Amino acid sequence: MTSIHSVGIVGARGHTGAELIALIAGHRHLQLAFVSSRELAGQPVADHVGAYRGALCYERLDHEAVAAKRADAVVLALPNGKSGELVAAIDAAAPQTLIVDLSADHRFDSSWYYGLPELTRARYRGERRIANPGCYATAMQLAIAPLLEELAGPPQCFGVSGYSGAGTTPSDRNDPDKLRDNLMPYALVDHVHEREVSRQLGVPVEFMPHVAPHFRGITMTVNLWLREAMTRDAVRARYLERYAGEPLLRVVDEAPWVSAIAHRHEVEIGGFAVAPGGRRVVVVATLDNLLKGAATQALQNLNQALGLDEFEGIVR
Repeated sequence: MTSIHSVGIVGARGHTGAELIALIAGHRHLQLAFVSSRELAGQPVADHVGAYRGALCYERLDHEAVAAKRADAVVLALPNGKSGELVAAIDAAAPQTLIVDLSADHRFDSSWYYGLPELTRARYRGERRIANPGCYATAMQLAIAPLLEELAGPPQCFGVSGYSGAGTTPSDRNDPDKLRDNLMPYALVDHVHEREVSRQLGVPVEFMPHVAPHFRGITMTVNLWLREAMTRDAVRARYLERYAGEPLLRVVDEAPWVSAIAHRHEVEIGGFAVAPGGRRVVVVATLDNLLKGAATQALQNLNQALGLDEFEGIVR
C-alpha cells in the first residue's frame, strides 16, 4: 500500500498556489500539511479554493515555523529572490525535506535538479532540491528541443502570456484596463527565462515576451534556422518521435490556439511552417502557464521524487 505524503505550500495566495492546492486535494497519495500566506492568514483554505474540502486555514509562518512543520515536501510559490532564507532554515532543521522551488532562485544552481521532466527526468538522481522551470522557459525548451542538434543560429522566441503570469501584486502587466485592446511588450532582452533556456539548452536563445488581455495561457512562436534543409513532414516527424509516449505533449498539425489550452495540463506543439529553401522553420507551442507552466510541472516533480507515478493526480 502506498503511503500518504504530507506537502506544505509557502506563498499560497497566488494563482499558482491555488492551482497546487486543487491538484494536491485531488491526489490519492498526497495530503496538505499546511498552506502559508501572510495576506490570507486565518482564513479557511476552502473559502478560496473550491476543490479543497478540508479544514486547513492559511497560516502566517516564519522560516523556522515552516521547517518545524516537518512536512515530507514543501513547495515554494514565492516571488523571485525570496526563497533563500527559507531554504536555509529547512536545510538546518529538516534537511531531508523535499523542496520544489517555483521561483527562479535555484534554476541556475547546479546543485539543484532542474525539473522539466520531458527533457530532464533521465538526469534525476534522487535530489531533494528541485528547481521548477519557468512557464515561458518550459514552452521554449519543448518547442526547440527536437531540432536542437540541427540549429544554425539562436532561436528567436516571440512569447505572449495571459496576465495571470504577472502574479497578483498590482502592476501594468496584470491591470485588465490597461491590457484591454492591447499587447504589452516588456523585458525584451536578458529576460530571466531567456537566460534560463540558454543555460539549459546550451545555445543562445533570443526571447521577446508580451502580455495580452486574456487571463491564462502562453503562446510561444519560435523561429528556427537550420544547418540543412528539412521538409515539413520531416520536421513534424521529428517532434512526433521525440515526444512519443509523453502524455502531456500533444503534437498537432495546425498552429495551436491558446484558448484551447486553458485549464489543461498538456502542451500543444504544431504549425511546422517551413520557408522556401527548407532551412527556416517556425513552430508554435501553447500551454497553461499556471498548470504545465507551474503547478502541473511541480506535481510531476513531487511525484517523481516521492517515488510515485509521475502522472499521478494529473492523468486519469
